[in-house]
Amino acid sequence: MKRIISAERVEDILNVFGSFDQNLHIIEKEWNVCVTDRDAELKISGEPEDVVSAEKAVQNLLMLAARGETVDEQRVRYVIGMIRSGQEDQIRELDSGVVCITAKGRPVKPKTLGQKAYVQAIRDHDLTFAVGPAGTGKTYLAMALAVVALKNKEIERIVLTRPAVEAGEKLGFLPGDLTQKVDPYLRPLYDALYDFMGVDSYQKLLERGVVEVAPLAYMRGRTLSDSFIILDEAQNTTSEQMKMFLTRLGFHSKVVVTGDITQTDLPYGKKSGLAEAIEILKDIPEIGMVHLTHKDVVRHELVQTIVKAYDAYYHREAEGQRP
Repeated sequence: MKRIISAERVEDILNVFGSFDQNLHIIEKEWNVCVTDRDAELKISGEPEDVVSAEKAVQNLLMLAARGETVDEQRVRYVIGMIRSGQEDQIRELDSGVVCITAKGRPVKPKTLGQKAYVQAIRDHDLTFAVGPAGTGKTYLAMALAVVALKNKEIERIVLTRPAVEAGEKLGFLPGDLTQKVDPYLRPLYDALYDFMGVDSYQKLLERGVVEVAPLAYMRGRTLSDSFIILDEAQNTTSEQMKMFLTRLGFHSKVVVTGDITQTDLPYGKKSGLAEAIEILKDIPEIGMVHLTHKDVVRHELVQTIVKAYDAYYHREAEGQRP
């Protein structure tokens, strides 16, 4: 069976094909088809069912390219996954606009429907929980929205915090004062801020107290108003710490709590404050709850494969424990 697809612009075809036709090779391998181009036309040949699926993928990728979207390997694999799961009608919803521009001029956009829902949840709620595996953009997108809110003068400061569970109460063996001792656990937050603000701007805002990066222990006894607060790696909070943090919320503030409940570093038998909070607060409509999955992973393809393998393993373990 053969199908021919016409494109309005040669540039869109080149975008879909990718560097050295790498995107094209992914599609061909996925459905065992052959794709060739000539004079702004693409010809797909192979078994009927495979050709139909490959055609859907190419048509949707051309649509995204025509809208100015970047068609990279991750985007191609995401579109393939949506077609495999019968969700091709939702691919058009991927166009969700730019969230933020980095210090180097790179636009930051949600790359999956899950990320799009996450961004919208933060915009619509004063408190949002985001649970999902590594690589789904939980912290990065929250920081992008925080920087935008600061630039638009919607808030007066950004507060970033995370628990230093790995160090626990045994920080004494590390050199320096308390801030220096917990610095390694906060480094990922610094790196993201550098990306959005640039090092010089970040340092100036830090000195003025407009940006604060601190361990969770520093939050006790404070009321955070006119702020955008992000609690990262929240799966490592205890029940007491989570309740303490959530009650810091002041007026005109937004709070985003992110974490992966499958990667808890708490001592064995200690319940995660994140898991407990989600269970307690899940029925409150004023609180945003977003669950990201392996489909929303935007790192190397192997990361998504690893996450899927672990999810399958934990599922088998849970099934085996059932009476």
